[in-house]
Amino acid sequence: MRPFVFFDVRTSDVDGTKRFFGELLGWESSGALLTDGGAPWAGLTELGADDDRAPQWLPYAPVSDVDAAAAKAVELGGKVVRERTDLPVGSLVVVTDPGGAAIVLFQAA
Repeated sequence: MRPFVFFDVRTSDVDGTKRFFGELLGWESSGALLTDGGAPWAGLTELGADDDRAPQWLPYAPVSDVDAAAAKAVELGGKVVRERTDLPVGSLVVVTDPGGAAIVLFQAA
């Protein structure tokens, strides 16, 4: 299983982020996505002026059972910071490790 299957980039400057990664790594952009060779690689989330979250990369880790993985994260000292969300492509839960670093647990549909 691949360690990460997708990323979100939370940024206060979407256009600057697109330009930066385009020039640095040759990635293209399509709407709210960064793509590599036409394949989606990362979603872009613009942080509003009143958003207190820091700009960051948020990795999506594949799991076979998102509910069990979230429960295990809590058992190991982590926290659920975004409850299960079901999307057409799969389900996700955002958790933090005991130190506060976030990761998305993702179960494909």
